[in-house]
Amino acid sequence: MYTLTIFLPLAAAIVTGLFGRTLGDRNAQLLTCGAVGVSAVLSILIFNQVALGGEEITVPLLRWIESGPLAFDWALKFDTLTAVMVLTVTWVSFMVHVYSIGYMAHDLSKPRFMAYMSFFTFAMLMLVTADNLVQMFFGWEGVGVASYLLIGFWYERPSANAAAIKAFIVNRVGDFGFMLGIFGAFLFFGTVELDAIFAAAPERAGETFNIFGMEVNAITAICLLLFLGAMGKSAQIGLHTWLPDAMEGPTPVSALIHAATMVTAGVFMVARMSPLFEFSTTALSVVTLVGAATAFFAATVGCVQNDIKRVIAYSTCSQLGYMFFALGVSAYPAAIFHLMTHAFFKSLLFLGAGSVIHAMSDEQDMRRMGGIWRHIKLTYAMMWIGSLALAGIPFFAGYYSKDMILEAAFGAHSVVGQLAYWLGVMAALMTAFYSWRLLLMTFHGKPRADEHVMAHVHESPPVMTVPLMVLALGAIFSGFIGYDLFVGDGRAVFWAQSILVRDGNDSIEAAHHVALWVKALPVVVALAGIAAAYVMYQMAPEVPAALAAGFPRLYRFLLNKWYFDELYDRIFVRPAFRVGRALWKGGDGALIDGVGPDGVAAAVKDVARRVGRLQSGLVIHYALAMMLGVAAFVTYFVIGIFG
Repeated sequence: MYTLTIFLPLAAAIVTGLFGRTLGDRNAQLLTCGAVGVSAVLSILIFNQVALGGEEITVPLLRWIESGPLAFDWALKFDTLTAVMVLTVTWVSFMVHVYSIGYMAHDLSKPRFMAYMSFFTFAMLMLVTADNLVQMFFGWEGVGVASYLLIGFWYERPSANAAAIKAFIVNRVGDFGFMLGIFGAFLFFGTVELDAIFAAAPERAGETFNIFGMEVNAITAICLLLFLGAMGKSAQIGLHTWLPDAMEGPTPVSALIHAATMVTAGVFMVARMSPLFEFSTTALSVVTLVGAATAFFAATVGCVQNDIKRVIAYSTCSQLGYMFFALGVSAYPAAIFHLMTHAFFKSLLFLGAGSVIHAMSDEQDMRRMGGIWRHIKLTYAMMWIGSLALAGIPFFAGYYSKDMILEAAFGAHSVVGQLAYWLGVMAALMTAFYSWRLLLMTFHGKPRADEHVMAHVHESPPVMTVPLMVLALGAIFSGFIGYDLFVGDGRAVFWAQSILVRDGNDSIEAAHHVALWVKALPVVVALAGIAAAYVMYQMAPEVPAALAAGFPRLYRFLLNKWYFDELYDRIFVRPAFRVGRALWKGGDGALIDGVGPDGVAAAVKDVARRVGRLQSGLVIHYALAMMLGVAAFVTYFVIGIFG
């Protein structure tokens, strides 16, 4: 059962990828959806046995690497953390697969798309079931390759190709840090097996090494390198620039990347490595600060975006920031709780946005929408549910998980925890604002699309709306159902085998005892954000334009995403192009080719051209040459005899 759950999506991806044309579109869709669906059903049994039953199961598959002191198996590790991730990944992926049947109905490469999606699912499942760092890196790179293929799925579009390459390259920066972290862990602990590393960590917590004349805590260095990998994969500030551009892929891809796979990999990895991070206060503080900064930054940018998918993309970036600062204050269960609830309501929002785009004849700019809620009432209702959960309105899923993160940050009673709480509260205000800005601009007001588009606005078919309704159930009930096990009284038993929180670091326990105003403030600011959006986009629609005109620099700063892309273009991209061109023209062209093959060829050609000039075709010239030759020979001969 355990092996089947993980490898069924891979088998479907291989068969569909190799024999898609033979199978046909419909059979390819049924095969991939069926395989992921069976994995989703089996994940419930795994969750019941492992997470609820308290069993920890490792399934060895084969001896993978044995080279000197480096030796480990390829095995599947199932504990509570893995069971939660497998349940979340498979069910969200299953809904996205089914939804794709309708959304990609007019695409000419359906088998290829479904094969990529199933491979993406397998790679994420391999990542979360890894029992050693190298196997985790295998799944880590697998989701990177799958995201490249899916973001650039419509490869005939230059923008899609550029976005895929950008995602791949930016993630390589983080992955380099992850690799160094793995190397460091092996050098320090002598193994890459997770259980062995965790067992050795307490005894070696204070050890240091010397680098550039500085004494550096070894565990801190390893954790920071691993976190650099998490920053890239989970789009934290500085390595986030690929995430909005990933919207160039089909909408089901956006839902899968932003909800259950890839971007959650970094959160999972830090939670998995909690027995290591708990011994580095410095690393935890860095995680907290980066997460809080990301939550605030992405929320500010989301307030002014006009592409419906980009607004939701920046909300993903912001929510990932919440998860990371929860990890940073040792509230690992709260981070995973929010990961799970977020997967449901974020996939609901993305697929709902896809339904809107489908209804609006592929239009994504909210400034060209409006007045369509009566035509797509079911999609409208689903978007409301997703937005309520995202904004943290009681008693939707996001209310239970996001508010627990904020309360844990405050309850940590640290400087970075307090900073994270207040930045998180401001981000909550903006989250509610841009969520209702999206709803009002998209569904309400006067229609801003042309008559031809409005005449064809229609509700999506059941194959697209049924997955929305299933995900809506998760967006409504997953927070209430999971609260006690994840962050309530049952958390100690539930997470005992997966997550370590050292004495004195239990910020979740402290969260249950914070003042009432700390608990109420996130809800109050969320309601204020909704009210502000309603006033600005329903009651007084001239206000946004007036604010943009009144604060043009701030507006351009936010609209241009804090100019991160422009900054990186100036610091990294242009110099890299200049260096590359210099090496190409000066090194390869002028030096290597110029002196080497091209130089020899040019010299031979020049000699041949000069010799060729002697062939004038006039007999008198040839006679003169012969006479000169004879004279030269006779002169040489005479000098040789009498010289």
